[in-house]
Amino acid sequence: MFTPGLLDDADSTHAEAAREMVVTGDYVTLHINGVRYLEKAPLPYWLVAISYKILGVNEFSTRLPMVLSVMLLGMLGFCWGRRAFGERTGIYAALFVYTCAGVYLFTRVLIPEVLLSLLIATALYFFLTALEPRAAVWRWYAAYAMTALGVLTKGLIALAFPCGAAIFFLVITGEWRRWREFRLLSGLALFLAIAAPWHILAGLRNPGTAEHHGFLWFYFVNEHFLRFLGKRYPRDYNKLPAALYWSLHLVWLFPWSLYLPAAVRTAVEEWRGRRVDSETGKRASNFALRTRLLCWILAGVVLIFFAVSTNQEYYTFPAYLPLLLLLADGVAQADRVECERGIRAGLTNSAGLLALVGVVASAALLVGLWQSSNLPFEPDIGRLLSQQDTNAYTLSTSHMLDLSYASFAALRLPAALAAAVLLVAPVLSFVLRLRRRHYAATWTLAAGMAVFLVAAHIALGRFGPYLSSKDLAREIAARARPEDKVMIYGDQAFGSSLLFYLRRPVDLVEGRTTSMWFGSTFADAPKIYLSDADLERDWAGADRVFLFVPPHQKGRVDGLLPAKFVIVEVSGKYVYSNRP
Repeated sequence: MFTPGLLDDADSTHAEAAREMVVTGDYVTLHINGVRYLEKAPLPYWLVAISYKILGVNEFSTRLPMVLSVMLLGMLGFCWGRRAFGERTGIYAALFVYTCAGVYLFTRVLIPEVLLSLLIATALYFFLTALEPRAAVWRWYAAYAMTALGVLTKGLIALAFPCGAAIFFLVITGEWRRWREFRLLSGLALFLAIAAPWHILAGLRNPGTAEHHGFLWFYFVNEHFLRFLGKRYPRDYNKLPAALYWSLHLVWLFPWSLYLPAAVRTAVEEWRGRRVDSETGKRASNFALRTRLLCWILAGVVLIFFAVSTNQEYYTFPAYLPLLLLLADGVAQADRVECERGIRAGLTNSAGLLALVGVVASAALLVGLWQSSNLPFEPDIGRLLSQQDTNAYTLSTSHMLDLSYASFAALRLPAALAAAVLLVAPVLSFVLRLRRRHYAATWTLAAGMAVFLVAAHIALGRFGPYLSSKDLAREIAARARPEDKVMIYGDQAFGSSLLFYLRRPVDLVEGRTTSMWFGSTFADAPKIYLSDADLERDWAGADRVFLFVPPHQKGRVDGLLPAKFVIVEVSGKYVYSNRP
C-alpha cells in the first residue's frame, strides 16, 4: 500500500480525479488537470476521496479502498464456498483469491475491476440465497442495491453481467416461474434510487451543445455502445488475439488454473447426477448445485462478452471469483475422493504439472541470474529496458515487452527469491499429494505463492522510477516557483503522476488526445492545450518553463528546442527548462 509511487497513466490519472474531487468539492463531475473527465462512473473515486479526507493524500490512502475490496472479495469467496460446499472449499476459495497471479497483477493500478467484481458477485450471492426456502425478503433488496452500486462503479456492464447470468440461470432451472417473488417493482425502484441520481445530475451539469456532445451521449453511446463495437473515439484501446485472450487466463488464475481438470470432473459428475458433497459424502445440496451452475454461467457471460468486445487483459476480472469457487470446489472434492476412496481424481497429475512448470520457470530465472552475474548493478532499471513503439502500450501488460536481458542485474533479489519459491513450493506440494496429504499440499502451494507475490512486489518497486514520474515531480517541486510553467510534451498519460505529486495545473503540448479529448471540447475547458508554436513562444519568453519529455518524444523535442537545460533525467524521461 505504500510502494511504489503512483504509476503513470491510469493509476495516477484516477488518483488525481479523486484528489481534484476533494479540492473542488464537485462530487458529480470528475476533473483531471481541471478538465472534465466523463469516461468513468464515480463510486471508486468517491471511496478514494473519502480515504483522502480521513488519511490525507498519499499512496496509502489511494490504495486503501482497493485493498479492502480484495480482502472482501476473499471473504465473500470463503462465505459463499463454505455455505455451498463446506468449510474446506470456503478456505480454498479465499486462499485462491488472495494468491492467484491476476488478482495481484490487476490491483497494482487504481482501476475499478476488483470493486466491480465484488459487487457483481455479492449481488448474485444475495440473489441465490433469496431463492432458498424461507429466505428473508431483504436479500432481494440487497441484490438490487449491490447491482446499483456496481453501475455506479463501472457503468452498464454491472447491470448486464448479473442480470444476464441471473436470466440464464432462471431459464435453465425453471425458477423464472417464481417471478412474483422477485420484488421486481420495489427492487427496480430501489435500484433507480441508488443508480439514477448521479447520472441525471451529470447529464444536467454537462449538457451538449451545437458544438459538442454532452455527458449522456459520451458516457452511454461512446463509452458503452461504440466501445463494445470497437468504434469508440478517440481510439486508445486494443484487443487481444482470441487464442491469447483465452489462454492467458491460465496465467491470470495461476497456479490454481492448472487444477481445472478437477473442476471439470466435478461438473461432469454433477451433470451425470453422481455429484456428492466434498465433506459429508452425501448427495450435493440444492444450494451447492445452484452455486455451481450460476458460477459457470457468470464466468461464461463475462468471458464471451469480452471475447466479442474490445478488451484489456483485466476486463474479465469479474469472472475470477466464480472460476476460483469452481476450482476450490473441484480441489476439495478431489481431496475427499483421493483420501477416503483411494481413487485418483487428477490432483496428483495437476500437482505434477505445476511442479514441472515451477522447475522450468525457476531454471529460466537462475539462467538469467547466472548470465547477468558479471553485469554491473544499475539503480535506474529504466536504462536497461528496451523501449517499444508507443502503440504497443494500449494493453495493460504491454510494459512486459520492455524487459531486457540486462534487467536481471537490477532484479537479483526478487528474481532469486522467485526462483527459490518456484522450485521448492510446487515440488513440495506435489510430494505431499503423492502422500495424500492434500490439505497440507494446497496450503504449501498457497504459502509459496504468497512469498512469490512478495518477490513480485519487490520487483515492482524496482520498476517504480520507470513506471512513475514521482522522482521527476520531486525535482521540479524543489525548483519551481508558483509563477513558473510546467508542461508535458504529448499525451498526459505518459507523465500523469506529475499532476498528483505537484498538485498544480500542467500544460499539455500537442496533448489534446485520449482521455483529455472530450473534456477539451467544452467551452469552459482550461487553456492548457498548447501547440509546438506555443511552446516555442513560451520557451523564448521571460517566464521559466519546465518541460517533461517522455522517451519516445525526445527526438522531436530536441529538434524543436535546440537551446535547453536538462534539469533531471530518470529512466529515459527528461525534464528540460529554458533557464539554468
